[in-house]
Amino acid sequence: MNKKKSQNFDAFIKEYNNVIFKVCYSYTDNREDFEDYYQEVCYQLWRSIDSFKGDSKLSSWVYRVALNVCFLQLKRKKRNIKTSNFEYIDIVDNNSNDKEESIQLLYASIRELLPAERALIILFLEDKSYKEMAEILGITVTNIGARINRTKNKLKKIIALKAD
Repeated sequence: MNKKKSQNFDAFIKEYNNVIFKVCYSYTDNREDFEDYYQEVCYQLWRSIDSFKGDSKLSSWVYRVALNVCFLQLKRKKRNIKTSNFEYIDIVDNNSNDKEESIQLLYASIRELLPAERALIILFLEDKSYKEMAEILGITVTNIGARINRTKNKLKKIIALKAD
């Protein structure tokens, strides 16, 4: 392994750690899966970083890779027959304040959305432009607005049910 590439990649992962974390956290409900997804995203970024052409923003490319990895992992997971239920394990410390509890409620609610809806909400919460969202998700800009509104309304209903 090239030492310089390794150092550059470490800096790259540190820079985009929050993106990777948020995407993986939104698609998992326990620490073990989160760690697997996170590791797989980093691996896929490592494998494909040299092929990044610069046609889009680097952050858009990172989102696309992370979301594609999570979608693929979900498909694989659905193929496996579960014999027991996983308990939800907080990734954030249990001694949380109201803000952290609100964040936990938000992520728990996001996990109840369909995978494509999760991706859209994550990008929306990251203040991505409609153009960037369309580029990352591979849909038209005109579809983004309608999908965001439907997904936000669905998410509000889920949060309201969980808060009661």
